[in-house]
Amino acid sequence: MDKRARAALFRERLDQAMTVKGVSRSALARETGVDRSTISQLLSAGEVRLPNVQLAADAAVALGVSMDWLAGLTDRPERPGDLIANAMTMTDAARSAVDAQLMAWHEEARGYKIRHVPATLPDFLKTPEVIAWEYAPAADRTTDQAIGATEDAMAWLDRQQSDYEIAMPLSALSAFAAGTGYWFGLDRDIRAEQLRRMAEDCERLYPTLRLFQFDMHRVYSAPITTFGPILAIIYIGQSYLAFRESSRVASLSRHFDRLVREAEIDARDAAAAIRQLRDRMVR
Repeated sequence: MDKRARAALFRERLDQAMTVKGVSRSALARETGVDRSTISQLLSAGEVRLPNVQLAADAAVALGVSMDWLAGLTDRPERPGDLIANAMTMTDAARSAVDAQLMAWHEEARGYKIRHVPATLPDFLKTPEVIAWEYAPAADRTTDQAIGATEDAMAWLDRQQSDYEIAMPLSALSAFAAGTGYWFGLDRDIRAEQLRRMAEDCERLYPTLRLFQFDMHRVYSAPITTFGPILAIIYIGQSYLAFRESSRVASLSRHFDRLVREAEIDARDAAAAIRQLRDRMVR
């Protein structure tokens, strides 16, 4: 960014911060120990002058914003201490990922691409029978509520509110088909119907919904979701870690890019691969 553009951005952000804080030019001059004319010059259209570091720092303190933000070095106006608190928050998570908080984030990101690495199978692609089996031991939420939330999420996807990409390990579907690990004890017919339904949904919703499968021997991912450029979350079981700082969101988006690049099964082949897995299971 050249000096003229940076001066224009500084002027715009200084004026914005003063408006939000309700600080006049005279008041800011008093707070920073300079003449009112100095503040007026910084706010004058076409002015290419940038303040010295001391004045920029004093103005940032007076207005409760980051000096880096005033200078155009970051998109977040918070001061360093506030930025840590606001850029990452911890939010309670319901047992299912299709809870009210997650759907609120989906609505916030409407129109942006949403990218998701599920903890098991994608919740909104699960059949009611699978959800009922999962919720049988749970006391914090009824099965009907969980099924209703899943149906709401699928309806949201059917309305094509956003493009949706899913990346999941090959081993997750293999374990489901075999009824091993987390899925031990789930009836074989329920598992077969889940795979049939999942293949159908992947085919019906493509390309709005794209499911990629990667090999965990080559690449690993924790359960994450990115909501365009505005938000990224990591699911840790009882809580979500939510990030809004642009560099953190971009970093998790690049991680998802790698999962897609490393995918053994492309989204165009997802439905066929799931059907093959089901066919081997029911033979």
